Amino acid sequence: MFRARKKATLAGEEEPCPKAVGRLSLYRRILRELLDSNTRYVFSRQLAEAAGSSAAQVRRDLMPLGCKGDPHRGYDVRELARNIDECLDASDGQRLALVGVGNLGRALVGRFSGRNSKLKLAAAFDSDLRKANQTVVDCDVYPIADLPKIVRRLNIGVAIIAVPASEAQDVADACTAAGVRGILNFAPVPVRAPEGVYVLHVDLTMALETVAFFAKREKQGTSTVSGA
Repeated sequence: MFRARKKATLAGEEEPCPKAVGRLSLYRRILRELLDSNTRYVFSRQLAEAAGSSAAQVRRDLMPLGCKGDPHRGYDVRELARNIDECLDASDGQRLALVGVGNLGRALVGRFSGRNSKLKLAAAFDSDLRKANQTVVDCDVYPIADLPKIVRRLNIGVAIIAVPASEAQDVADACTAAGVRGILNFAPVPVRAPEGVYVLHVDLTMALETVAFFAKREKQGTSTVSGA
């Protein structure tokens, strides 16, 4: 039977590995799907198969949380999901801001909304005043000039940046000056942030070109084999 020896946390590590945190998030998504299908227990090899990982990697990722599975039944799905919740989520939740309400920003809001009750999109901002005083998926949109006071007033800790490259650094500076401590950056340029602020860059163009490159190689390899 699954047992948690203590409150689930990665705080014992000097510097938690972002990839490990990402894998825990993926495991939790899989566990929630299992819960929806009324599955009570899961083995590490089953989690690994669903996550595209290995059973040994799954067990290593869960070990710092104090998670143990039964050799005959595996992990208790509900308890394991709860344990990961305790590790990943702030107990009182976190508020987020979106900066840039263009096509990408709106798509991100639609994708994100309602998926994690501990992460709440509390405000959105845009430099286009025509978009201010509107609502996007139940999220109020403010002028970018109001960002510092709104971020402080709503105690927003995480910002999603979806603005053009020319605006990205100024937006990041404004966010961190207002107290933001985490930035998810979709702008097509890296941004700098002070020590103590975690920044994750998501370069869609680089990702797409990487996939296209390997797709081209696979196609060429298939053509070579077929013509041999």
